[in-house]
Amino acid sequence: MTESTPIIEIRPEETAKDALTEVLRTGAQRMLAAALEAEVESYVAEFADVRDDAGHRLVVRNGHCPSRKVRTGIGPIEVARPRVNDKRINEDGNRIKFSSSILPPYLRRTKAIEELIPWLYLKGISTGDFSDALASLLGTDAPGLSPTTVVRLKKVWEQDFSEWNKRDLSEKRYVYLWVDGIHFNIRLEEHRQCILVVMGATADGKKELVAVQDGYRESEQSWKELLLDLKARGLDVDPKLAAGDGALGFWKALAQVWPSTRPQRCWCHKTANVLNKLPKGEQPRAKAALQEIWMAGAKATAEKAFALFIEKYEAKFSNAAACLAKDKDELLAFYDFPAEHWRHLRTTNPIESTFATVRLRTKRTKGSGSRVACLTMVFKLAQAAERKWRKLNGHELLGDVVQGTEFKDGIKVAA
Repeated sequence: MTESTPIIEIRPEETAKDALTEVLRTGAQRMLAAALEAEVESYVAEFADVRDDAGHRLVVRNGHCPSRKVRTGIGPIEVARPRVNDKRINEDGNRIKFSSSILPPYLRRTKAIEELIPWLYLKGISTGDFSDALASLLGTDAPGLSPTTVVRLKKVWEQDFSEWNKRDLSEKRYVYLWVDGIHFNIRLEEHRQCILVVMGATADGKKELVAVQDGYRESEQSWKELLLDLKARGLDVDPKLAAGDGALGFWKALAQVWPSTRPQRCWCHKTANVLNKLPKGEQPRAKAALQEIWMAGAKATAEKAFALFIEKYEAKFSNAAACLAKDKDELLAFYDFPAEHWRHLRTTNPIESTFATVRLRTKRTKGSGSRVACLTMVFKLAQAAERKWRKLNGHELLGDVVQGTEFKDGIKVAA
């Protein structure tokens, strides 16, 4: 009996894909080499007039360093970095060394690959399956990206989070804050962990991740400890407004730490809370009535719609009416700020949209194994998302808000 020879089918699209990848890799290699040459030429030209006593230039080209491969998203690229002979001496008496900002001396994989590793892990790829996942993306020759790499990187992430959590904030000024408490499962602990998250908007309109810290059931004490820590690290100027869910212990803590900060209740949370106290048949009409309040163009119009809702539902559904009525001032605070900012301030969507994705990815990993792992995971995912956050609409008006300029119905009041 003879064994049949297996037939291997080579699909045209796979061949084309490999050819295209090779073209891209070659093009990237040429572009990288050109960029490195331009960087070195610019550096040498900058110090062309710096010479020794004999008139010889102190900064000159000196061939190339040995070539090395850098792993990228389209496979390994071999490159030889130009070498610079810099004979200048710094204040400490040591030789000045040229270091490429494009290709640092010890870089072995691009930043995109560095980011790929935590994203794969945090999206649910186990350490055991990591090599297979990377091989499918980077090719079979991907040394150094084994499961042990993930374990090592997890330690690095924990260190990154620890340092970030102690960073100096004295040069920061946040005009607006968004806060939330997010619950995650911890496999090795009995209770679900609550992560307290704070986002902020700087005076130039940039959104930043401000704090990630675990707390006890979103309690007043947990939030107070977090805010006091931020204040001790330099955030001693009260933000102008903070947006969050009304159920948080944050509000009592806020009044103690930053008493002048205006509270703004999230309309998404409030709408859900009110509708939960109504029969399903009433919910569509009630939701439209609530939208008439927070979408009104003027505070007076919103107050009329607010009063109408209370009048309409108070007799039959007093719990729903009371749920809305108790936070009236906090729900309408945004009217005293620029209209361009309303869409950012009326809800906690800036923070909710980010952490909805974080919740999804932590579910993929079936919960973190420990408290530290959960904090680190949330931090790394949020930090990656932060790079895509866009500035506030009308961010040029934040200067007026900081200066205490009065706004009525979103419009600046003339002095």
